[in-house]
Amino acid sequence: MTLDIQFKLKSNKMYLDYLHTHSYWYKILNRNPDSFNSFVEKIKEEYHLRPIDRINKTMDAIDMVSTIISTLNG
Repeated sequence: MTLDIQFKLKSNKMYLDYLHTHSYWYKILNRNPDSFNSFVEKIKEEYHLRPIDRINKTMDAIDMVSTIISTLNG
């Protein structure tokens, strides 16, 4: 694994946590350091950090508040 990749991994706790639970990524990153972007995308997908996930979370919160307000007015 290149030093650049190692520094990126060690500088982000989320990356290390993901690596501990999905250890096959060690082999992938060792063999192909260019796949680091795929690794980051997988983490974003797993931990729901993508923009669409944030939008869905906001929409769910709005729906919940709307339901509470309609129940109180009811």
